[in-house]
Amino acid sequence: MNFKYGSKSDMLYIELINKPSIESDEVAPGIVIDFDENDQAVGIEIEDASKRIDMSRLEISALPIVDLIVSKSEVENINSE
Repeated sequence: MNFKYGSKSDMLYIELINKPSIESDEVAPGIVIDFDENDQAVGIEIEDASKRIDMSRLEISALPIVDLIVSKSEVENINSE
């Protein structure tokens, strides 16, 4: 699973599976789910993300995480605060 945030567009994309999307469905205003060729959800797009959700923290609980990958730029941002 990969979380991608664009600050200029204020768009959060949660990539569930690394597969191409062939169809999308807006399930609520500003919330779009992307589907692959087998009608399996591959991603969730949230428009105006900073207005809809608390972007200040990400909490992970009860997931079988083997490796947690944090990008270098994110670590640098955290360290500069």
